[in-house]
Formats: sequence, C-alpha cells, structure tokens
Amino acid sequence: MGFLRIRTTVDERPGRLASLAAALADRGGNILGLSVQPDTDGTVDEFVADIPAAPESVKAALEAAGGRRVHVVPATAHELTDEPTRALLLASRLRTMPWRLPELLAELLRADDARWIYGEAVSELPDPTQLVVPVAVRRAIRLRRSELPFTLTEAARAASFVRLAQPAAEPMGSERHVKLDAGEVSVRPLTAIYREAVRDLHDRCSPESRRFRYFTSMPALPPRVFERLCDRTRGHSLVAGHDGQVVALANLMFTPDPGIAEMAFLVEDRWQGRGLGSALARMLVQEARDLGYAEVRAALLSDNVRMRRLLVSLGATLSYTEDPGVVEARLPVGALAPRLSGAHAVA
Repeated sequence: MGFLRIRTTVDERPGRLASLAAALADRGGNILGLSVQPDTDGTVDEFVADIPAAPESVKAALEAAGGRRVHVVPATAHELTDEPTRALLLASRLRTMPWRLPELLAELLRADDARWIYGEAVSELPDPTQLVVPVAVRRAIRLRRSELPFTLTEAARAASFVRLAQPAAEPMGSERHVKLDAGEVSVRPLTAIYREAVRDLHDRCSPESRRFRYFTSMPALPPRVFERLCDRTRGHSLVAGHDGQVVALANLMFTPDPGIAEMAFLVEDRWQGRGLGSALARMLVQEARDLGYAEVRAALLSDNVRMRRLLVSLGATLSYTEDPGVVEARLPVGALAPRLSGAHAVA
C-alpha cells in the first residue's frame, strides 16, 4: 500500500467526480483527502489516496473515466493533515517571521523551489510548473513545482498568503473616491438606503444599457432583485455617486461553483467610456481576491463591444457559450494582482 497525490481535470458535468472515485475504488484505493478547484478549461479534482496500484495503472484508470491531464505523484502520511489547519499554522508563522515568505509560500503550495525575483515584469508564464506571485512593484516570488502544474486556485491562495506580509488594505466598507476626467465619484457599498437612487439610475439609463446589463431592457429593477444585491451573504455590491446621484452599480455575486464569483455592472450612459467601469471592475476583482476566490467570471452579450474591450484589458479570456449571442469572460484572480493598483455588463 502507498500514498499517492492524484490530480486530474474533468469537464464541469454532474457525475464526473463519482466516475473518478469509482475508478480509484476499482484499483483498491481508499480516498483520504479531496479538493475541488476551478481551472481555465474545467474543474481540477485532487485526491490523496492510499492505493496499492502502480501510478501508471491509476493514471490509465482515471483517463478511461474521463479525466484529462492526469498527474499521479507519491505522497506521504504527513500530507494527510487538515489543509485549513495547515494553512492557518503557516499563516501564524508568517506573521511572526515575514522575512521567510518565500520558504513558507513554498511549503503552502508544496513547491520544489521558491525565490525572489526583481526588476522583471510580473505576468502569467506559459510554463504551468512555474507560478509568479507579485509582492510589490517589480518584486515577486517565483515558485517551481516539476510534477504538478499550478492551478488558478493555488494562485489565489498564494496571493492571499502574501497579503498577510503586507500592510493592511483599505477596508472594503469605507468610502473611496475615484478621480476621472469627468469629475470625482465616490464609491460606497450598496445598502437599502440607495433604493430610490438605484431606481433613478435605471430610469436614466437607455434601453440598450439595461439590455447589456440584464439581457433585456428591464425598465425597473424588481424589489426582490434589489434586496438580493444588498444581501452580503450572496455577494458584495457597490454604488458610484456624483453630484447627489448614483451613476453606476457594480455587483460581485457568489456562485455555487467552488472558488468562482461573477461580476456585473450598470453604468449610466453619460459616464460610459470615461474609466468608471474599469475602476469598479478593479475594485471588485480586488474584493474577490481578498475573499479568497480563484476566478471571476462575467457573461455579456456578444455585441457589448465596450465591455469586451474592458475585460480583455484586465487579462480576461473570452469564449462563446451554448448561446451564440452570449460570451463568457474568465479572469484568474491570483494572476491579476499586478494589474490591481463584469456577469452582464456595460461600462
């Protein structure tokens, strides 16, 4: 009997996880640990199993069960510790010894090597066995792990871990000001006191702007939808105000998919194209990063050209959905840290 760490990508369809578990059981495997992580083209399932079969046999069985990019590497009993507990202990060590950040980050992600890099443009690397984690301007930590590619979720974990060694960020609940060519806007969390102001925003928006946001030219926001947007257990929403009016609404909504949140925006017509949508998008992605999300997604109509350009500028990848008129944008949160300094959308 031997411990193995097994990682495979599967399509996001019901029953895939059961098929993989059955394939491991057929090889005499006992699953001792499981994590599910979103990735660019599916879901990554990772198992720690006590299994008598050879790694090559396990890999073949999982590929036959629908797994893609299957990796099987040796594991030890030490890796069977509770992952949240392990992460908290490492975080505690980091708070007392921040100068050991590379070493502790490598331990968190079980990397083979971690070292500082300086003066290089921080960006996503084509080699999936390398992960660059921004720490400061033109300063980052490069991690290497030869046998297991890094995932979006691990990039998000690394970014959150690094935040522990940095000064405290401005609380999301505080008011912020954004200076644009058209004037300064204040950004605050959405609460029930903005009900009438948000209604007026919808009244001032053109049918096309509302169609881009809701996929229909909704003349008014139903009360139940407004209450849902205010519910902090379902997501975090922002309003941007100028001269006593709400001129934009931005929403970060939680989803049932592990590690994934969705963005949505409504920007008043006269404020579109002035940088407000971009500023709000960065705030939402920063919030998703702080909340530990690995990826932010946005669904938009294919003729929403302005929002397509905005999301691509943030580093999103676009793909068509089963509906030919709808495009899905996907932004890996952990990899977006150097750029930080929507669902249905119009900017």
